[in-house]
Amino acid sequence: MTDGQKKRVLFLCTGNSCRSQMAEGLLRELAGDRFEALSAGSNPAGYVHEGSVKAMAELGIDISDLRSKSINEFLPPDGTPPDLIISVCSGAEHDCPTFPGTTERLHWPFDDPAHAEGTDEEKLACFRRVRDEIREALSEKLI
Repeated sequence: MTDGQKKRVLFLCTGNSCRSQMAEGLLRELAGDRFEALSAGSNPAGYVHEGSVKAMAELGIDISDLRSKSINEFLPPDGTPPDLIISVCSGAEHDCPTFPGTTERLHWPFDDPAHAEGTDEEKLACFRRVRDEIREALSEKLI
């Protein structure tokens, strides 16, 4: 990373449908002037979970146009490696490939709200809780 460039932060989870997508949207909203927020999955689900979209919309953040993508898209020679990878689940932490150069790695595990059970409202409450935990972690550890 050279002076004047935004630090590229990639949030990594297994499916890239919930936690990493919410983290990407939150970082863009909270500090998009300083960071380029990205997300990917070690085994992408191919969609962004509706619960994530709803929970983020409650904060006025639209992630409905984001897409589920593979970590491999960021590997050279075709991809540009991030400056920092933050894995948000244990599976992704173990499945993350090694990047050349100086890519920094952090691990911030969060519960997977896609596995929430109960009524629609109880499931959405889980998405809200995880969203708020991610926002708190960003505020305390990165921003």
